[in-house]
Amino acid sequence: MCFSTYIAKRYLFTKTSNNAINIITIIASFGVIVGSLALFIILSGFSGLRTFSYGLLDSASPDIKIVASKGKSFLISDTISQILNQNSDIKSFAKVIEERVFLEYENKNEIAFIKGVSANYPEITRIDSTLSTGIWIDTNYVNTAVIGRTIALKLSLGVRNFAEPLRILVPKPGIGFINPQNAFYKIEVQIVGLYTGTEEFESKFVFVDIDQAIDLLRFKENQITAFEIKLKEYSTANNVTNQLQKALGAGFKVQTKAQLNEVFYKVINTENVVSYLIFTLIIIIALFNVIGSIIMMIIDKKDNLKTLFSLGATVAEIKKIFVIQGFLLTLFGMTFGLILGVILVFLQKEFGLFMITESMAYPVEFQFSNLVVVIFTITFLGFIAAKIASSRITKEFIER
Repeated sequence: MCFSTYIAKRYLFTKTSNNAINIITIIASFGVIVGSLALFIILSGFSGLRTFSYGLLDSASPDIKIVASKGKSFLISDTISQILNQNSDIKSFAKVIEERVFLEYENKNEIAFIKGVSANYPEITRIDSTLSTGIWIDTNYVNTAVIGRTIALKLSLGVRNFAEPLRILVPKPGIGFINPQNAFYKIEVQIVGLYTGTEEFESKFVFVDIDQAIDLLRFKENQITAFEIKLKEYSTANNVTNQLQKALGAGFKVQTKAQLNEVFYKVINTENVVSYLIFTLIIIIALFNVIGSIIMMIIDKKDNLKTLFSLGATVAEIKKIFVIQGFLLTLFGMTFGLILGVILVFLQKEFGLFMITESMAYPVEFQFSNLVVVIFTITFLGFIAAKIASSRITKEFIER
Protein backbone atom coordinates (compact mmCIF):
# COMPACT_ATOMS: atom_id res chain seq x y z
CA MET A 1 0.00 0.00 0.00
CA CYS A 2 1.47 3.37 -0.99
CA PHE A 3 2.20 6.08 1.56
CA SER A 4 -0.59 8.49 0.45
CA THR A 5 -3.28 5.77 0.43
CA TYR A 6 -2.29 4.53 3.90
CA ILE A 7 -2.47 8.01 5.45
CA ALA A 8 -5.75 8.78 3.60
CA LYS A 9 -7.42 5.64 5.01
CA ARG A 10 -6.25 6.49 8.53
CA TYR A 11 -7.67 10.00 8.24
CA LEU A 12 -10.97 8.72 6.80
CA PHE A 13 -11.71 5.95 9.30
CA THR A 14 -10.20 7.47 12.46
CA LYS A 15 -12.25 9.93 14.46
CA THR A 16 -10.68 13.34 14.98
CA SER A 17 -10.65 15.19 18.28
CA ASN A 18 -12.88 17.83 16.68
CA ASN A 19 -16.50 16.65 16.76
CA ALA A 20 -17.55 19.27 14.18
CA ILE A 21 -15.31 17.61 11.58
CA ASN A 22 -16.76 14.18 12.41
CA ILE A 23 -20.30 15.52 11.99
CA ILE A 24 -19.45 17.24 8.68
CA THR A 25 -17.88 14.01 7.38
CA ILE A 26 -21.00 12.04 8.33
CA ILE A 27 -23.22 14.63 6.61
CA ALA A 28 -20.99 14.51 3.50
CA SER A 29 -21.23 10.69 3.43
CA PHE A 30 -25.00 10.83 3.87
CA GLY A 31 -25.28 13.33 0.98
CA VAL A 32 -23.35 11.00 -1.33
CA ILE A 33 -25.47 8.01 -0.25
CA VAL A 34 -28.76 9.83 -0.86
CA GLY A 35 -27.53 11.32 -4.15
CA SER A 36 -26.41 7.93 -5.49
CA LEU A 37 -29.61 6.28 -4.31
CA ALA A 38 -31.86 8.95 -5.86
CA LEU A 39 -30.02 9.03 -9.19
CA PHE A 40 -30.11 5.23 -9.57
CA ILE A 41 -33.80 5.00 -8.65
CA ILE A 42 -34.72 7.81 -11.04
CA LEU A 43 -32.81 6.17 -13.90
CA SER A 44 -34.37 2.78 -13.09
CA GLY A 45 -37.81 4.39 -12.95
CA PHE A 46 -37.36 5.99 -16.37
CA SER A 47 -36.03 2.69 -17.75
CA GLY A 48 -39.18 0.96 -16.51
CA LEU A 49 -41.39 3.76 -17.80
CA ARG A 50 -39.67 3.65 -21.20
CA THR A 51 -40.09 -0.14 -21.42
CA PHE A 52 -43.73 0.17 -20.36
CA SER A 53 -44.38 2.92 -22.90
CA TYR A 54 -42.67 0.98 -25.68
CA GLY A 55 -44.84 -1.99 -24.74
CA LEU A 56 -47.91 0.19 -25.29
CA LEU A 57 -46.49 1.21 -28.68
CA ASP A 58 -46.09 -2.46 -29.62
CA SER A 59 -49.86 -2.81 -29.49
CA ALA A 60 -50.50 0.57 -31.13
CA SER A 61 -47.95 0.60 -33.96
CA PRO A 62 -46.54 -2.02 -36.34
CA ASP A 63 -42.82 -2.55 -36.85
CA ILE A 64 -43.14 -1.06 -40.35
CA LYS A 65 -45.99 0.69 -42.12
CA ILE A 66 -46.36 1.24 -45.87
CA VAL A 67 -48.66 3.98 -47.17
CA ALA A 68 -49.10 5.82 -50.47
CA SER A 69 -46.95 8.93 -50.94
CA LYS A 70 -49.86 10.69 -52.61
CA GLY A 71 -53.51 10.13 -51.86
CA LYS A 72 -55.09 8.12 -49.10
CA SER A 73 -55.24 4.69 -50.71
CA PHE A 74 -53.66 2.46 -53.33
CA LEU A 75 -54.38 -0.73 -55.21
CA ILE A 76 -52.57 -3.95 -54.29
CA SER A 77 -50.59 -5.19 -57.28
CA ASP A 78 -48.85 -8.52 -57.83
CA THR A 79 -45.52 -6.68 -57.67
CA ILE A 80 -46.19 -5.31 -54.17
CA SER A 81 -47.35 -8.70 -52.90
CA GLN A 82 -44.29 -10.38 -54.37
CA ILE A 83 -41.91 -7.86 -52.74
CA LEU A 84 -43.45 -8.44 -49.32
CA ASN A 85 -43.67 -12.22 -49.62
CA GLN A 86 -40.07 -12.61 -50.78
CA ASN A 87 -38.49 -10.56 -47.97
CA SER A 88 -37.09 -13.11 -45.50
CA ASP A 89 -37.02 -10.60 -42.60
CA ILE A 90 -40.81 -10.12 -42.67
CA LYS A 91 -42.72 -12.43 -40.35
CA SER A 92 -46.22 -11.33 -41.31
CA PHE A 93 -48.12 -8.43 -42.87
CA ALA A 94 -51.73 -7.29 -42.81
CA LYS A 95 -53.94 -5.16 -45.04
CA VAL A 96 -55.38 -2.07 -43.37
CA ILE A 97 -57.96 0.58 -44.24
CA GLU A 98 -58.05 3.79 -42.19
CA GLU A 99 -60.38 6.76 -42.56
CA ARG A 100 -61.74 9.53 -40.36
CA VAL A 101 -65.40 8.94 -39.50
CA PHE A 102 -68.26 10.23 -37.37
CA LEU A 103 -69.51 8.04 -34.54
CA GLU A 104 -73.09 8.29 -33.36
CA TYR A 105 -74.58 6.53 -30.37
CA GLU A 106 -77.94 7.52 -28.97
CA ASN A 107 -77.67 11.34 -28.63
CA LYS A 108 -73.87 11.54 -28.51
CA ASN A 109 -71.36 12.09 -31.30
CA GLU A 110 -67.61 11.70 -31.63
CA ILE A 111 -64.97 11.94 -34.37
CA ALA A 112 -62.54 9.02 -34.66
CA PHE A 113 -60.91 6.72 -37.21
CA ILE A 114 -62.32 3.51 -38.52
CA LYS A 115 -59.62 0.89 -38.96
CA GLY A 116 -60.53 -2.09 -41.08
CA VAL A 117 -58.06 -4.93 -40.55
CA SER A 118 -57.56 -8.40 -41.97
CA ALA A 119 -58.02 -11.49 -39.83
CA ASN A 120 -54.28 -11.87 -39.07
CA TYR A 121 -53.94 -8.34 -37.64
CA PRO A 122 -53.40 -9.49 -34.01
CA GLU A 123 -50.16 -11.11 -35.22
CA ILE A 124 -48.86 -7.68 -36.26
CA THR A 125 -49.35 -5.62 -33.08
CA ARG A 126 -50.78 -8.01 -30.45
CA ILE A 127 -53.75 -5.65 -30.19
CA ASP A 128 -55.88 -8.47 -28.77
CA SER A 129 -53.66 -8.56 -25.65
CA THR A 130 -54.74 -5.00 -24.75
CA LEU A 131 -58.43 -5.83 -24.44
CA SER A 132 -59.76 -4.81 -21.04
CA THR A 133 -63.27 -6.09 -21.73
CA GLY A 134 -64.80 -8.44 -24.26
CA ILE A 135 -63.13 -10.19 -27.19
CA TRP A 136 -61.36 -9.33 -30.44
CA ILE A 137 -63.29 -9.15 -33.73
CA ASP A 138 -64.84 -12.51 -34.53
CA THR A 139 -65.24 -13.00 -38.29
CA ASN A 140 -67.96 -15.56 -37.63
CA TYR A 141 -70.20 -12.63 -36.77
CA VAL A 142 -70.97 -9.66 -39.00
CA ASN A 143 -71.05 -6.00 -38.02
CA THR A 144 -68.92 -6.28 -34.89
CA ALA A 145 -66.26 -3.82 -33.72
CA VAL A 146 -63.63 -3.21 -31.03
CA ILE A 147 -63.39 0.34 -29.71
CA GLY A 148 -60.98 2.35 -27.55
CA ARG A 149 -61.83 2.75 -23.88
CA THR A 150 -61.70 6.56 -24.07
CA ILE A 151 -64.16 6.65 -26.96
CA ALA A 152 -66.46 4.28 -25.08
CA LEU A 153 -66.43 6.58 -22.05
CA LYS A 154 -67.23 9.65 -24.16
CA LEU A 155 -70.16 7.93 -25.81
CA SER A 156 -71.29 6.03 -22.68
CA LEU A 157 -70.98 2.93 -24.80
CA GLY A 158 -70.99 -0.56 -23.29
CA VAL A 159 -69.78 -3.89 -24.61
CA ARG A 160 -72.36 -6.23 -26.16
CA ASN A 161 -75.14 -3.74 -25.63
CA PHE A 162 -77.33 -5.17 -28.37
CA ALA A 163 -80.21 -2.80 -27.68
CA GLU A 164 -78.61 0.09 -29.56
CA PRO A 165 -75.89 -0.23 -32.26
CA LEU A 166 -73.04 2.21 -32.83
CA ARG A 167 -73.45 4.05 -36.13
CA ILE A 168 -70.31 4.81 -38.14
CA LEU A 169 -70.75 7.50 -40.80
CA VAL A 170 -68.46 8.84 -43.50
CA PRO A 171 -69.34 11.75 -45.86
CA LYS A 172 -70.13 10.80 -49.43
CA PRO A 173 -67.59 12.12 -51.94
CA GLY A 174 -68.70 14.59 -54.59
CA ILE A 175 -69.17 18.24 -55.42
CA GLY A 176 -72.13 20.56 -55.73
CA PHE A 177 -75.37 20.33 -53.81
CA ILE A 178 -75.52 17.66 -51.10
CA ASN A 179 -78.80 16.42 -49.71
CA PRO A 180 -78.42 16.62 -45.89
CA GLN A 181 -80.77 13.68 -45.53
CA ASN A 182 -78.50 11.45 -47.60
CA ALA A 183 -75.01 12.91 -47.14
CA PHE A 184 -73.32 9.92 -45.47
CA TYR A 185 -72.51 6.31 -46.07
CA LYS A 186 -73.05 4.43 -42.83
CA ILE A 187 -72.88 1.06 -41.15
CA GLU A 188 -74.14 -0.10 -37.77
CA VAL A 189 -71.96 -2.26 -35.52
CA GLN A 190 -72.15 -3.95 -32.15
CA ILE A 191 -69.20 -3.45 -29.79
CA VAL A 192 -67.66 -6.75 -28.66
CA GLY A 193 -64.48 -5.46 -26.99
CA LEU A 194 -62.68 -2.46 -25.47
CA TYR A 195 -58.93 -1.98 -25.98
CA THR A 196 -56.56 0.05 -23.80
CA GLY A 197 -53.26 1.83 -24.44
CA THR A 198 -51.93 5.37 -24.56
CA GLU A 199 -54.52 8.14 -24.20
CA GLU A 200 -54.14 9.11 -27.86
CA PHE A 201 -54.49 5.50 -29.03
CA GLU A 202 -57.55 4.81 -26.87
CA SER A 203 -59.37 7.81 -28.31
CA LYS A 204 -58.50 7.20 -31.96
CA PHE A 205 -59.71 3.91 -33.48
CA VAL A 206 -62.76 1.77 -34.03
CA PHE A 207 -61.51 -1.60 -35.30
CA VAL A 208 -63.72 -3.50 -37.72
CA ASP A 209 -63.21 -6.32 -40.20
CA ILE A 210 -61.65 -5.07 -43.42
CA ASP A 211 -64.69 -6.13 -45.47
CA GLN A 212 -66.88 -3.81 -43.39
CA ALA A 213 -64.50 -0.92 -44.04
CA ILE A 214 -64.51 -1.68 -47.77
CA ASP A 215 -68.31 -1.68 -47.73
CA LEU A 216 -68.51 1.61 -45.79
CA LEU A 217 -65.96 3.50 -47.91
CA ARG A 218 -67.01 1.90 -51.22
CA PHE A 219 -63.44 0.72 -51.87
CA LYS A 220 -62.51 -1.81 -54.51
CA GLU A 221 -61.70 -5.33 -53.29
CA ASN A 222 -57.93 -4.82 -53.69
CA GLN A 223 -57.89 -1.19 -52.47
CA ILE A 224 -56.34 -0.41 -49.08
CA THR A 225 -54.71 2.53 -47.28
CA ALA A 226 -51.71 0.71 -45.75
CA PHE A 227 -49.76 -2.46 -45.21
CA GLU A 228 -48.66 -3.04 -41.60
CA ILE A 229 -45.70 -5.37 -41.10
CA LYS A 230 -44.35 -7.53 -38.27
CA LEU A 231 -40.64 -8.36 -38.48
CA LYS A 232 -38.89 -11.48 -37.21
CA GLU A 233 -36.39 -9.19 -35.43
CA TYR A 234 -37.10 -5.48 -34.87
CA SER A 235 -33.36 -4.78 -34.93
CA THR A 236 -33.54 -5.18 -38.74
CA ALA A 237 -36.26 -2.50 -39.08
CA ASN A 238 -34.08 0.23 -40.59
CA ASN A 239 -32.46 -2.16 -43.05
CA VAL A 240 -35.81 -3.67 -44.13
CA THR A 241 -37.35 -0.21 -44.45
CA ASN A 242 -34.57 0.87 -46.82
CA GLN A 243 -34.96 -2.32 -48.85
CA LEU A 244 -38.74 -1.90 -49.17
CA GLN A 245 -38.49 1.80 -49.99
CA LYS A 246 -36.00 1.06 -52.77
CA ALA A 247 -38.08 -1.81 -54.16
CA LEU A 248 -41.45 -0.01 -53.99
CA GLY A 249 -40.20 3.32 -55.30
CA ALA A 250 -41.24 6.92 -54.71
CA GLY A 251 -44.94 6.11 -54.96
CA PHE A 252 -44.87 4.67 -51.42
CA LYS A 253 -43.73 5.85 -48.01
CA VAL A 254 -42.17 3.23 -45.75
CA GLN A 255 -41.73 4.08 -42.04
CA THR A 256 -40.50 2.25 -38.96
CA LYS A 257 -42.23 2.27 -35.57
CA ALA A 258 -39.73 4.85 -34.33
CA GLN A 259 -40.49 7.14 -37.28
CA LEU A 260 -44.24 6.73 -36.82
CA ASN A 261 -43.91 7.75 -33.15
CA GLU A 262 -40.98 10.16 -33.47
CA VAL A 263 -42.39 12.78 -31.09
CA PHE A 264 -43.22 10.15 -28.45
CA TYR A 265 -39.69 8.73 -28.55
CA LYS A 266 -38.15 12.21 -28.31
CA VAL A 267 -40.29 13.14 -25.30
CA ILE A 268 -39.38 9.96 -23.40
CA ASN A 269 -35.64 10.32 -24.11
CA THR A 270 -35.64 14.06 -23.37
CA GLU A 271 -37.35 13.53 -20.00
CA ASN A 272 -34.72 10.92 -19.14
CA VAL A 273 -31.83 13.26 -19.97
CA VAL A 274 -33.36 16.24 -18.16
CA SER A 275 -33.99 14.17 -15.02
CA TYR A 276 -30.40 12.90 -15.11
CA LEU A 277 -29.07 16.46 -15.37
CA ILE A 278 -31.30 17.72 -12.53
CA PHE A 279 -30.22 14.98 -10.13
CA THR A 280 -26.60 15.37 -11.19
CA LEU A 281 -26.88 19.02 -10.19
CA ILE A 282 -28.26 17.94 -6.81
CA ILE A 283 -25.30 15.57 -6.39
CA ILE A 284 -22.89 18.40 -7.25
CA ILE A 285 -24.47 20.50 -4.49
CA ALA A 286 -24.19 17.56 -2.07
CA LEU A 287 -20.51 17.15 -2.93
CA PHE A 288 -19.82 20.63 -1.59
CA ASN A 289 -20.11 18.90 1.80
CA VAL A 290 -17.27 16.60 0.73
CA ILE A 291 -15.16 19.64 -0.19
CA GLY A 292 -15.96 21.26 3.16
CA SER A 293 -15.16 18.05 5.04
CA ILE A 294 -11.75 17.69 3.38
CA ILE A 295 -10.85 21.36 3.90
CA MET A 296 -11.75 21.08 7.59
CA MET A 297 -9.61 17.95 7.81
CA ILE A 298 -6.69 19.74 6.15
CA ILE A 299 -6.90 22.58 8.66
CA ASP A 300 -7.22 20.16 11.59
CA LYS A 301 -4.23 18.08 10.43
CA LYS A 302 -1.99 21.04 9.65
CA ASP A 303 0.58 20.11 12.32
CA ASN A 304 0.69 16.54 11.02
CA LEU A 305 1.19 17.81 7.49
CA LYS A 306 4.11 19.94 8.64
CA THR A 307 5.67 16.83 10.23
CA LEU A 308 5.19 14.80 7.03
CA PHE A 309 6.72 17.62 5.00
CA SER A 310 9.72 17.78 7.33
CA LEU A 311 10.19 14.00 6.98
CA GLY A 312 10.50 14.39 3.19
CA ALA A 313 6.95 14.14 1.85
CA THR A 314 6.41 16.43 -1.12
CA VAL A 315 3.49 18.85 -1.48
CA ALA A 316 2.16 16.69 -4.33
CA GLU A 317 2.18 13.59 -2.09
CA ILE A 318 0.40 15.46 0.70
CA LYS A 319 -2.23 16.71 -1.78
CA LYS A 320 -2.65 13.14 -2.99
CA ILE A 321 -3.53 12.05 0.58
CA PHE A 322 -6.64 14.23 0.59
CA VAL A 323 -7.53 13.49 -3.02
CA ILE A 324 -7.60 9.78 -2.12
CA GLN A 325 -9.50 10.52 1.10
CA GLY A 326 -12.19 12.42 -0.81
CA PHE A 327 -12.31 9.73 -3.47
CA LEU A 328 -12.70 6.96 -0.87
CA LEU A 329 -15.39 8.95 0.98
CA THR A 330 -17.33 9.29 -2.29
CA LEU A 331 -16.71 5.67 -3.27
CA PHE A 332 -17.99 4.18 0.01
CA GLY A 333 -21.02 6.49 0.04
CA MET A 334 -21.83 5.64 -3.58
CA THR A 335 -21.47 1.89 -2.95
CA PHE A 336 -23.83 1.98 0.03
CA GLY A 337 -26.32 4.15 -1.88
CA LEU A 338 -26.28 1.81 -4.90
CA ILE A 339 -26.81 -1.27 -2.72
CA LEU A 340 -29.87 0.38 -1.19
CA GLY A 341 -31.04 1.47 -4.66
CA VAL A 342 -30.75 -2.03 -6.14
CA ILE A 343 -32.64 -3.51 -3.18
CA LEU A 344 -35.45 -0.94 -3.51
CA VAL A 345 -35.72 -1.50 -7.28
CA PHE A 346 -36.08 -5.27 -6.86
CA LEU A 347 -38.57 -4.80 -4.01
CA GLN A 348 -40.63 -2.50 -6.25
CA LYS A 349 -40.58 -5.02 -9.10
CA GLU A 350 -41.52 -7.88 -6.79
CA PHE A 351 -44.01 -6.30 -4.38
CA GLY A 352 -45.11 -3.01 -6.00
CA LEU A 353 -44.36 -0.71 -3.06
CA PHE A 354 -45.41 2.39 -5.01
CA MET A 355 -48.61 2.21 -7.07
CA ILE A 356 -49.84 4.37 -9.95
CA THR A 357 -53.34 2.98 -9.63
CA GLU A 358 -54.87 0.40 -7.31
CA SER A 359 -53.96 -2.37 -9.73
CA MET A 360 -50.79 -1.03 -11.37
CA ALA A 361 -47.38 -0.59 -9.73
CA TYR A 362 -44.98 2.11 -10.93
CA PRO A 363 -42.78 0.38 -13.53
CA VAL A 364 -39.06 0.09 -12.75
CA GLU A 365 -36.34 -1.87 -14.50
CA PHE A 366 -32.88 -2.87 -13.33
CA GLN A 367 -30.25 -2.20 -15.99
CA PHE A 368 -26.47 -2.49 -15.64
CA SER A 369 -26.13 0.57 -17.87
CA ASN A 370 -27.80 2.63 -15.12
CA LEU A 371 -25.27 1.31 -12.61
CA VAL A 372 -22.43 2.30 -14.92
CA VAL A 373 -23.88 5.81 -15.41
CA VAL A 374 -24.23 6.38 -11.65
CA ILE A 375 -20.76 4.97 -10.87
CA PHE A 376 -19.11 7.10 -13.55
CA THR A 377 -21.02 10.26 -12.55
CA ILE A 378 -20.41 9.98 -8.78
CA THR A 379 -16.80 8.85 -9.16
CA PHE A 380 -15.92 11.65 -11.57
CA LEU A 381 -17.65 14.37 -9.55
CA GLY A 382 -16.18 13.03 -6.29
CA PHE A 383 -12.68 13.10 -7.75
CA ILE A 384 -13.17 16.69 -8.94
CA ALA A 385 -14.47 17.70 -5.48
CA ALA A 386 -11.41 16.14 -3.79
CA LYS A 387 -9.04 17.87 -6.24
CA ILE A 388 -10.69 21.22 -5.53
CA ALA A 389 -10.39 20.73 -1.76
CA SER A 390 -6.75 19.56 -1.89
CA SER A 391 -5.74 22.55 -4.03
CA ARG A 392 -5.72 24.55 -0.77
CA ILE A 393 -2.51 22.77 0.25
CA THR A 394 0.62 24.71 -0.70
CA LYS A 395 4.14 24.87 0.68
CA GLU A 396 3.35 28.22 2.26
CA PHE A 397 0.25 26.82 3.95
CA ILE A 398 2.21 23.89 5.45
CA GLU A 399 5.15 25.97 6.70
CA ARG A 400 3.04 28.82 8.07
